Amino acid sequence: MSSTIVPTVPTGAHEPAERAPTDWRTQSMQKRIRRRYAAERRFRFFGMAAVVLSAAFLAFLLVTMVAQGWRGFTRTDIAIEMNFPAIALPVTAAQLRSPAADLALAGAGLENAVKAAAAQQFGEGGDDFISDRAWVKVRDAIKADPAILTRTVRFAVPASTKIDQGTRNGGEPEFRAAAARLQAAGLLSRSFNGNFLTASDSTDPVAVGIWGALKGSLLTMAVTFLIAFPVGVLSAIYLEEYAPRNRWTDLIEVSINNLAAVPSIIFGLLGLAVFLGSWQIGGVTVGPLLPRSAALVGGLTLALMIMPVIVIASRNAIKAVPPSIRDAALGIGASPIQVVFHHVLPLAMPGILTGTIIGMARALGETAPLLLIGMRAFMVTPPGGFTDPATVLPVQIFLWSDEVSRGFVEKTSAAILVLLAFLLAMNGLAIYLRNKFETRW
Repeated sequence: MSSTIVPTVPTGAHEPAERAPTDWRTQSMQKRIRRRYAAERRFRFFGMAAVVLSAAFLAFLLVTMVAQGWRGFTRTDIAIEMNFPAIALPVTAAQLRSPAADLALAGAGLENAVKAAAAQQFGEGGDDFISDRAWVKVRDAIKADPAILTRTVRFAVPASTKIDQGTRNGGEPEFRAAAARLQAAGLLSRSFNGNFLTASDSTDPVAVGIWGALKGSLLTMAVTFLIAFPVGVLSAIYLEEYAPRNRWTDLIEVSINNLAAVPSIIFGLLGLAVFLGSWQIGGVTVGPLLPRSAALVGGLTLALMIMPVIVIASRNAIKAVPPSIRDAALGIGASPIQVVFHHVLPLAMPGILTGTIIGMARALGETAPLLLIGMRAFMVTPPGGFTDPATVLPVQIFLWSDEVSRGFVEKTSAAILVLLAFLLAMNGLAIYLRNKFETRW
């Protein structure tokens, strides 16, 4: 190119002076480069240290819980013999075939008969070797086969917590010695504690189970999802697609963002005031609107808590859909509502579901708001519906952790394992949905 056609660039005092090429071999430049590389190595070291520290805490938690919790899924059984002809329970075959068989056997003194048989077989204080609920297993065996009342039968019934701890070299020395003696005689055995997964709360750590709290959690999560998901998604669609851009919309957006960071116990106080409180309106007392300790109240309270999370996640997912999708739909004659529900929402649904499930996992692990609305009651039967008194897994763990009996320590760890498995399953579902339906633009 000829120099005659190249325009002359005007120069002035305001323009920077021409810089000389950088000399990378100078001592000062080499020092700066070494300092830069050292900073990068420090950053990588601290990042790796943070990952290792987090993994160590997680491994410590899991190892501790598994080491203590696996015992909660097992139990010690002790063999006792029942000489039914000698005991002569005052029950008839007709009573055992009737629906009132449980009441008849309880009234016949079966519980005392089982304790007496244990005392006779193991000596004075032998009734302390068996669980308080050991007679229930004998009762179920009699109901299944009433003919056993005519002979001597050997049962493997749950051992007491003291004997159970004694088999692990724990508890009182007296019961450790008794456990060693019974083990040497072949009267002790260890089996899977299926009762832990099917029973509810109890004062006896041998008889407690997690099913009542697990069912309460499922009912509570169902209410939370049914309320929070549609309201949160519709709110996000309105704010992102239809709401005018003015100060009121900005105020609503800021309020939603702030609500997502409010401590959960505040939502518990809100649920307590709104759903379980009472007001004086025109001299008439109104409320409480809903029954206390019910899964319905717990679900509504948790729905208020996770709704801001769902709104924020849904807005981000809707915002991530390219504008060309909307333009193309409008170009072929779709109405605005068809654009949203036929094109934008299906494409944003993976992100919406991921955010919703993560919010549900947070709600599943919450304890504070549920304590305030009374879901910490002692529940011996699982809830039958949304309005029945219920408790949830985190609250059940909190209650068991407050018990002084060593047997409840193992049950607490076992319940934590169940809760962690539940949370991992929900997070795994979120990852699966995201990978399966995710669309890359």
